[in-house]
Amino acid sequence: VFLSSLNFQNDENLLIDKKVNLGLDLQGGSYLLLEIDTNPLISERIQNKVIPLKNFLNDNEFKYSNFSINSKNISFEIEDKNLKKFEMIFFSKKENLLNPFINQYNTHELNYETSKNNVTIFFSKYGLLTLNNSALNQSIEIVRRRIDDFGTKEPTILQRGEKRILVELPGLKDPERIKNLLGKTAKLDFRLVSDSNNEFGSENLTSELGENLSVSKRIIMGGENLIDAQPRLDSQTNQPNVSFTLDRLGAQKFGKATTENVGKRIAIVLDKKIISAPSIREPITSGAGIISGNFSFQESTDLALLLRSGALPTPINIVEERTVGPDLGEDSIKSGTISLIVGFILVIIYMIIKYRFFGFIANISLVANLLMLVGILTLLEATLTLPGIAGIILTVGMAVDANVLIFERIKE
Repeated sequence: VFLSSLNFQNDENLLIDKKVNLGLDLQGGSYLLLEIDTNPLISERIQNKVIPLKNFLNDNEFKYSNFSINSKNISFEIEDKNLKKFEMIFFSKKENLLNPFINQYNTHELNYETSKNNVTIFFSKYGLLTLNNSALNQSIEIVRRRIDDFGTKEPTILQRGEKRILVELPGLKDPERIKNLLGKTAKLDFRLVSDSNNEFGSENLTSELGENLSVSKRIIMGGENLIDAQPRLDSQTNQPNVSFTLDRLGAQKFGKATTENVGKRIAIVLDKKIISAPSIREPITSGAGIISGNFSFQESTDLALLLRSGALPTPINIVEERTVGPDLGEDSIKSGTISLIVGFILVIIYMIIKYRFFGFIANISLVANLLMLVGILTLLEATLTLPGIAGIILTVGMAVDANVLIFERIKE
């Protein structure tokens, strides 16, 4: 009995804690319409097809020449007599690592065109659609993680069309900060600061302090190996930094790289910009490390949030932005409440004067209807907007209208 009463009390508390949430137009906040840019992702995926394609050609003994690649396709030349054989193997459905078959659309990921003996390979229509849908779903999930970590209550995150994401953040007080967080791809990788004999190639990148460094193109470890990242204060310098924890594979990669390159500098690159380039004083095999830089505490907090939520698969652009102040929402609530109360009182007075006892019964049912409506909205923790208030007022009017029709019919 005690346990039953305890559970009842817990359920009662849960019910008491429920409330109707106010929408963006009532409590203020930010409205953002985001759009993913899949062009860099298509270019990256095309480049990822180079090695599988060369293996495919070599394994099937196709002699090729003039191999070239751009952001959208790969082209090469083969002998005319091999074109039919190439097509048959290229569109095979079993164990096709180069050109997977998409069961959902009953087609392959890649397609090709020929001009004489030149072959151009590119993503098919449904291959692009699959790529776009995957990137959009992943982007929505990562946007949701970033917003949840930011601490915004009752956000609305919805897909809009093929490439857009609607984000509504009621009660948001710092829209610029959330825009910066959502707009960053947050692609993190660890690379060695290279020397002139680097066999993997190098590129020049700029650090946060304006230092130009030649960094190896070889990625030691990517951000996908991070399990957690948290802002910290250095116990000696009292400077903010970010501590990170790696998964087992990441710890192995990082441990091996730091063991083999003691004395060298390792660049921590975020979105093609070096945020830190410390020297490797000793092997780091614990699977944990620290990213230090010229950070403020908010910057270290935001960086940790970005690393925890993961990198976006594509860049995101803000195509529409609106900010609603809390004063406007407060005025809307007052106006809606006044109109509901005034209308409700006038309806009650009219029904009693016109229909006497039957009007009194109708008023009781009207009050019960309104209480049940508000109760169900509270139980479901629904979000109330300005059109929602208008809908409640309309519901009162329709309920009275139904009673009036019934009474007039009875009179007849």
